Amino acid sequence: MSPDAVDAVHEDAPAGAPARRDALRIVHVYPHLLGTYGDAGNAIVLQHRARARGIAVELVVVQPGDPVPAQGDVYLLGGGEDAKQTAAAHELREDGGILAAARRGAALFGICAGYQLLGETFLGVGGAVTPGLGLLDVRTDRLVRRAVGNILARPVAGSGLPDLIGFENHGGATMLGADARPLGLVAIGVGNGDDRGTEGAVQGNVYGTYLHGPALALNPALADRLLATAVGDLPPIDDALCDALRWHRLHEVLPATARGGRAQRLRAMLPGGRDTGASGATATLSDTPTTR
Repeated sequence: MSPDAVDAVHEDAPAGAPARRDALRIVHVYPHLLGTYGDAGNAIVLQHRARARGIAVELVVVQPGDPVPAQGDVYLLGGGEDAKQTAAAHELREDGGILAAARRGAALFGICAGYQLLGETFLGVGGAVTPGLGLLDVRTDRLVRRAVGNILARPVAGSGLPDLIGFENHGGATMLGADARPLGLVAIGVGNGDDRGTEGAVQGNVYGTYLHGPALALNPALADRLLATAVGDLPPIDDALCDALRWHRLHEVLPATARGGRAQRLRAMLPGGRDTGASGATATLSDTPTTR
């Protein structure tokens, strides 16, 4: 594994903090292929939240052509375009490291294209049905119109998670099978685009979502859920800044998104009325037909 392709950072726990025998290993998979929407921030969030609790962290960044280590604790996959998503799925199937990690119970977290390729199938280049990794019982087809805008998903019963917030930008309609459970139920936005109004999916320790933001910066409880799969119960940390950010999104940004979405639907009901003025900040469905 070349030093240019894999950046391993070892960080010691703060002085006086309880030490782990081994560093928590976070594996960021193919950021050059799956890094279109700033999802690299999820790795930064996990590092910070682990170190704030005195947990040593090793971040391993893996690029295509290099083996994916099978002994990681948390694996992250971000968003990307069709060709890059298809290439990533092929590389990961051939490599097998992430499949072995999932079998032994490591946590996997996929965003957007990364979410889709964790599933059974997705639409790749030219709309071709493409096999995913088969780690989530989901299958992705195409939305009629691309989903662009802020999103709010309410927790499902028994999830133990608070409201999930973020920004979606995808053309995929993802259907959950019997073995996958939704991460949340959409209150604002599109999410999976299914007839149940779901967002994301979880199956064991494998998680997928359409939330950008980065997702784990806006949803620290979800970040801690991933960390806890490796280290067990986590003590609380100072989340005042994150709490303020979430309050602003929940009480200022998302209500404006909901109002904008209602206005867009009302304009569309007028004779010949097609709303062309909504921006991605307020629209839940764009006027752009999907090509994927």
